[in-house]
Amino acid sequence: MAITIKTEEQIEKMRDAGNILKDLDEILRDKIKPGVTTLELDKIADDFVRSRNAVPSFKGYGGYPGSICTSVNEEIVHGIPSKRRLKSGDIISIDMGSIFEGFNGDCARTYGVGEISEEDKKLIEVTKQSFFEGIKYAKAGYHLHDISAAVQKYAESYGFGVVRDYVGHGIGRHMHEDPAIPNYKQKNRGPKLVKGMCLAVEPMITAGTYELKVLKDGWTAVTLDGRNAAHYENTVCITDGEPEILTL
Repeated sequence: MAITIKTEEQIEKMRDAGNILKDLDEILRDKIKPGVTTLELDKIADDFVRSRNAVPSFKGYGGYPGSICTSVNEEIVHGIPSKRRLKSGDIISIDMGSIFEGFNGDCARTYGVGEISEEDKKLIEVTKQSFFEGIKYAKAGYHLHDISAAVQKYAESYGFGVVRDYVGHGIGRHMHEDPAIPNYKQKNRGPKLVKGMCLAVEPMITAGTYELKVLKDGWTAVTLDGRNAAHYENTVCITDGEPEILTL
């Protein structure tokens, strides 16, 4: 699959998909409290996306059972919604996607549950800022891996780990399109960015080692050292000037 350039009409549909996720983020932020189960959050998300005449992108994707991914504490990505109850001090990364009129939006946030530690606050803040450091280079004329190098440089300057096994991706008619977008420096600068490229940039940052393992469920990726991880993602469109963030 080659990198596809989106038309203005297609980007408008992706804006609509992104707007649904902006609103879902606000709803989930309000619902994430000690005592709620990740399955309850999944149902809230599923109902809301469908109420907006869209479809949750993840449901059934490659056999994935949930409508969102709910990754708690040392879980990095792809945590499956369950009857697990969140407790004060947990952090939860929620990856959410919507398909509106055939086009995708994709974003992720890490939320604190009740009172969280200063280290976890810092991890969440640095993960989010590493995204914004990366997209300083999400402009026509720069190259894709300029984004990757900037994410890594910022996250590692705080002593955090940058996950290697999972990367960001192009997005449009399909949730995962070319190009792959690593969050760490590459040997070359990668393809040149041009107006109309749409990218899902998603730093996955850990408090300790970046090494991970996938649990027996075949989905949930956890840190090898058991320390916490955070995830921050937006769908970004390359323009003539500053990048347009469709999910913020």
